[in-house]
Amino acid sequence: MKTLFFSVCLFLASVSATAQQRYSQEMAQSQGKQWTHGKSWDYVNGLVAKSLLNLCEQYQYADWTGNYYQWAKEYADNAINPDGTFKNFKKGNIDNINSGKVLFALYKREKELDKQNGTDNASRYKKAADFLHDYLVNDYSRIQSGDAKGCFFHKDIYPDQMWLDGLYMGAAFYAEWQANFEPDNEQAWTDIAHQFKTIARHTYDKDKQLYYHAWSANPEDSNSFWANKTEPYKGCSKEFWGRGMGWYFAALVDVLEVMPKTHADYKELVTITNTVAKGLKRWQDKTSGVWYQLLQYDNSYVGECGIANYLESSASSMFTYAYLKGVRLGILPKSYEKVAEKAYQGLLKTFVTSNNDGTINLNQSCRSAGLGPAKDPSRDGSASYYLCGKDVTIVSNEGKAIGPFIMASLEYELKK
Repeated sequence: MKTLFFSVCLFLASVSATAQQRYSQEMAQSQGKQWTHGKSWDYVNGLVAKSLLNLCEQYQYADWTGNYYQWAKEYADNAINPDGTFKNFKKGNIDNINSGKVLFALYKREKELDKQNGTDNASRYKKAADFLHDYLVNDYSRIQSGDAKGCFFHKDIYPDQMWLDGLYMGAAFYAEWQANFEPDNEQAWTDIAHQFKTIARHTYDKDKQLYYHAWSANPEDSNSFWANKTEPYKGCSKEFWGRGMGWYFAALVDVLEVMPKTHADYKELVTITNTVAKGLKRWQDKTSGVWYQLLQYDNSYVGECGIANYLESSASSMFTYAYLKGVRLGILPKSYEKVAEKAYQGLLKTFVTSNNDGTINLNQSCRSAGLGPAKDPSRDGSASYYLCGKDVTIVSNEGKAIGPFIMASLEYELKK
């Protein structure tokens, strides 16, 4: 009788979940493999792999031995030896920490299989996660002076610089490791919160209600040639880049999901998250419901190369994910559900197209953007750079958009 009841429950859950079009699985099936299968240990590939594992966790009745889990597992196994050591981990770059987020779900699932089968496959993922944590916390470069002392460099080639991107790459992994293995380490949570509080203090423009892409604690350094040299906003870059704020917003809700609510810094991070949400609501495009590449302009702004500012899918997906998750967790008030609903429908209408074979695409993403270093003066952080830079091209099916779109879709599907 119990078996029959369980089977009926699974059937009903499946019928309910498939009653609506499930874009999380459609996008995963369409684009997930190309960003994970046989790919190197890179933050973009890891972002997509993490979204596939989130999909597996959300739809528990699905076959865990199916494609999505296997693609993510093979991605990790391609980079990690059976003893948990990395085959070719590149130090000095906080981006390379981000992929470590896949290790927690793999460890949890493989540990369950080890119990059933009498094997020991899970330990490799725990050892790899420990390596990344220990490297980040104990050996990774940090700012050594001022109120930012102890904050992580974005990369070694960008000394004394913090970028909004880096909070998603490093601090969010740090928080997930703590939650899984040392949740009561108060000092570690203080260290994590310090990263968010510092960059918020230095990059927030209260008039625009947005955060500058990056900040340098040493704006006179040649690698920080893009930074403001005088107040206000000394050390800040010049523009508000959509995906930069997307990384930051997503990192905040991910960290707050696992951070102890009793910690002294918890409420301040909630306040910062609400400040981000309020500002982004102001700059949401009223017609489409999504956001522009450069947040403070519409498409009337045209770069020196003749490319106009455009609605951008990776940032819009990240914002949608963070709004939906923030409301679900009670971090953001329910009033933001309208913002999130309009944003999600905007994602589908503005960026998603179908192919003849039944697969779908996610279009209009910024491929890349950055600041410096000194040897690359073209990456100057100007508005024209974010539209015309040689590395800033508009592409389709970019992993930095695919992963967040799947995550946003999963959050949306929880509501239905």
